[in-house]
Amino acid sequence: MMILKDVLKLPTALFILFLLCSCGHNNHNDYDVYLLIGQSNMAGRGPLSREDTTTIEDGVYLLNAEDLPEPAKAPFNRYSTIRKDLSIQGENPARSFASAMRAHNGRPVLLVVNARGGSSISSWLKDAPAPAERPQYYSEAVRRTKQALQYGELKAILWHQGESDSDSTRAAAYLDRIQKLASDLRTDLCNGEAVPFIVGEILRTHDNAAIFNPVINQASALIPNSACVNSEGLVALPDNLHFDTASQLELGKRYAQELIWLTF
Repeated sequence: MMILKDVLKLPTALFILFLLCSCGHNNHNDYDVYLLIGQSNMAGRGPLSREDTTTIEDGVYLLNAEDLPEPAKAPFNRYSTIRKDLSIQGENPARSFASAMRAHNGRPVLLVVNARGGSSISSWLKDAPAPAERPQYYSEAVRRTKQALQYGELKAILWHQGESDSDSTRAAAYLDRIQKLASDLRTDLCNGEAVPFIVGEILRTHDNAAIFNPVINQASALIPNSACVNSEGLVALPDNLHFDTASQLELGKRYAQELIWLTF
């Protein structure tokens, strides 16, 4: 049995693992695991206050750089292995989504957030080449989620992406690509089980919203056990591309509501 002075000498990753084991947080069914992927609105660009960067609440965890659960705090895309600079990561749907799911069923939540701003859906496909000097997006989402599955069960995949594919040419190819993405993720993460796959509209004020949002809504009709979150009434930052902080929080609640309607 380890005594306190020995525990305190452990490297950081081992010390965290020791704490998790000691507190009973490494049993397979401890957590409901959720994978959050996509481009910048899933990465989060909503401005954060100092209060926003504190631990959000008991029972909500984030998979960290050592692939261990730690108490979650914004920015939730901080440990993404494919993200842009940490300084531009902001509020995303994770906070309010996790809080809503925790309130709904009382289960501990483990978030795997691995988004990349500016990424197209083609760059997320299983057979896409790895970008220069970064890991391949799909393989990293799968790898990190499998690490999280040591601690719990995958309950849903949340996808928010589309601004990079919102012109008429790319939108025309989107349905085939998103169906392939959903199918491959389900195969590689849960042996083909139709784990809920929740997608979201881009801002309705976006220049190409009238082209893209009808497509993403069709995706939820074509993919089994899936749903689409609407962005009605949500507000953009001045760039008319990214949701503001309040709208990101509302978006997360809508993701949770769609999942609850779909599965409970």
